[in-house]
Amino acid sequence: MPVITTPQEFDVDDLFVDLRRLFGRPLYLKCEGFNFAGSIKLRAAGEMVASAERAGTLRPGMTIVESSSGNLGVAISLVAASRGYRFVCVTDSRCTFASRRLMQRLGAEVQVVTEPHPERGLLGARLERVGRLCAEHRDFYWLNQYANPGNWTAHYQTTGPQIAKAFPELDVLFVGAGTTGTLMGCARFFRETNPSVTIVGVDAVGSVNFGGEPGTRMIPGLGTSVRPEILDDSYVDDTVLVPEIDTVRACRALLREGFLLGGSTGTVLSGAARWLAANRPGGQLTAVAIAPDLGERYLDTVYHDAWVRDVYGPGALDDSTITATEAAGPVPVGPTSPWSL
Repeated sequence: MPVITTPQEFDVDDLFVDLRRLFGRPLYLKCEGFNFAGSIKLRAAGEMVASAERAGTLRPGMTIVESSSGNLGVAISLVAASRGYRFVCVTDSRCTFASRRLMQRLGAEVQVVTEPHPERGLLGARLERVGRLCAEHRDFYWLNQYANPGNWTAHYQTTGPQIAKAFPELDVLFVGAGTTGTLMGCARFFRETNPSVTIVGVDAVGSVNFGGEPGTRMIPGLGTSVRPEILDDSYVDDTVLVPEIDTVRACRALLREGFLLGGSTGTVLSGAARWLAANRPGGQLTAVAIAPDLGERYLDTVYHDAWVRDVYGPGALDDSTITATEAAGPVPVGPTSPWSL
């Protein structure tokens, strides 16, 4: 029976969903949203705060400041509340209302950037705001998830070993790429312990993480407009870029099976479907995808019909009568969607 004293101590580390009924081939989804922060970001938040405390750079009475599109902001809000710090989250207009409200209820101050930087987009504008806040307030401490080794160390120490324990014969691992902390931590772990595992980074179309063309992205979570410093391509064997409409379709296919999961999860699953169809059509392998978040915070976006039509066009919800199993395979490669609504 687990007994904890702080919310960040609780973590469901061994929950995997077998997606063969939905997907038509072996694929296991490691669900990371069952903690008090609702996403995998709680691991990185806890480690970055703890490592800063150990180093003496974060001290009692200081204020934590960070740029986040939502999930990490919620996680830091929770850790800051339990550790007695003030927290200022700089986010942008894509952050869901549910995430903003939750951060505020946890005691955080939320600042919303609405005008993008001319070259580096909304993330660039957020980072400029963080820089100004730190320059104006000497007691502000920026965790800097984009360069902080604690971001990937958390997953090197936990997420990677948990997957290896559950699937010692793992062939391929699919990991979403946002700030790339989860990706780098898992990739580094498997490079050292089982280099035969293929690491596939899944990113959103419009993200620059892997050299893609910058573009508008409306679903917060995966992808960036400024390449993270902690990203090292040499640890990644292959990459997949997923259009946002495919993220929506994958999320809704999961929902029809009773799984309410987040936008980042939909992106990862869609990327996994596309990669497996192109590279392992026979399906004779053990594949795991990491589901970073749950779906409640996306009820007003990904799961809201009017929002989907407004953002992706009036035909975005066509073919809604196709079943999840039919939508899952075979999965074409190229511009055609691997999921149908």
